[in-house]
Amino acid sequence: MALPPTGSGLIVSFGEMLIDFVPTVSGVSLAEAPGFLKAPGGAPANVAIAVARLGGKAAFVGKLGDDEFGHMLAGILKENDVRADGINFDKGARTALAFVTLRADGEREFMFYRNPSADMLLTPEDLNLQLITSAKVFHYGSISLIVEPCRSAHLKAMEVAKEAGCLLSYDPNLRLPLWPSAEEARQQILSIWDKADVIKVSDVELEFLTGSDKIDDASALSLWHPNLKLLLVTLGEHGSRYYTKNFHGSVEAYHVNTVDTTGAGDSFVGALLCKIVDDQSILEDEPRLREVLKFANACGAITTTKKGAIPALPTEADALNLIEGA
Repeated sequence: MALPPTGSGLIVSFGEMLIDFVPTVSGVSLAEAPGFLKAPGGAPANVAIAVARLGGKAAFVGKLGDDEFGHMLAGILKENDVRADGINFDKGARTALAFVTLRADGEREFMFYRNPSADMLLTPEDLNLQLITSAKVFHYGSISLIVEPCRSAHLKAMEVAKEAGCLLSYDPNLRLPLWPSAEEARQQILSIWDKADVIKVSDVELEFLTGSDKIDDASALSLWHPNLKLLLVTLGEHGSRYYTKNFHGSVEAYHVNTVDTTGAGDSFVGALLCKIVDDQSILEDEPRLREVLKFANACGAITTTKKGAIPALPTEADALNLIEGA
């Protein structure tokens, strides 16, 4: 069965874009790192670039600091063919920074500098509503729900997108250090749960949201809601699982030499969205959906083979080479 073509409908990603500082040496704590390399990041921005790299049409909506880093990030979006007419610059706040290390045990450790950062200050009035209503898919995370005024901007953007007939795509992207408490994180992430048409969670997020240490069908289906079209659980090197109203199953991972897992989930989401943006009937057609998820798994796998998310995001040819070689 052939892979469906990449659609030409617009995919708008909403939320944060920031700079990750990654140690020059891997397997050390942040305190032990001798130096850091700057890597553009932020999950929604990664998804937008993933879509564009695969030949789809993407735009990013968010707020950056009116500083060197903010203009650098806007430049990176434009270089990657992501529309930047949804970006605002804040004169009073800095672009967010995150220090991220991959410890020797393979787990990531985060330290954030946001006090407040520009992305947190996006207001409902800042939104480019015309851009949002012209989208076919509206994608977002949960970091933008943590504080006002960004939370109100997020809710407004979702409402406008829904009214315009967009498919709503949600990847909570849990970052516990940013939330006041785990309880608040769980409550807020779930507060917009039933609005989404497509939801992707990682195995760790599944455990966090359900409070269960089981990664099984019953646990995943406890997160099902009646308006949902597709629930995805990514399992790292164990591939991914998918759930729809009428069928569910799993798709194997591709084995690669993993260097850094940053951005793998965003690459997976971008690959899925650019294949369903023009043809949502794929969500009800298991053989076609499986082809798309194989492709998404391949894109996620390739993203782990280099340091940093954006430099590692694949083209369609890269993903097809991996699939054909497997």
